[in-house]
Amino acid sequence: MKPTNAGMSPWIRALLAGAAVVGGCAAMSDTQCRSADWYEVGYRDGIFGLQPQDGVYAHQCAGASVDLARYAQGWREGKWEFDSRMRKD
Repeated sequence: MKPTNAGMSPWIRALLAGAAVVGGCAAMSDTQCRSADWYEVGYRDGIFGLQPQDGVYAHQCAGASVDLARYAQGWREGKWEFDSRMRKD
């Protein structure tokens, strides 16, 4: 019998697809590190329900300045949005 995702809610399908995309985006080049909007990076991680990745980015972007405060602010707001969407389902 072929597995199906017909019973899966659209939100869960979107979340899984987004998690796959975000997982591929975790690695950043030096140029990306230097030009990153750290609030947006944090928000993206939070909205997809990820744990904070600030330590990963700080390690990857060792030669660039990572704005950890802006990342944390974006992550908190994205996580709040993620949690509020999960409560609606």
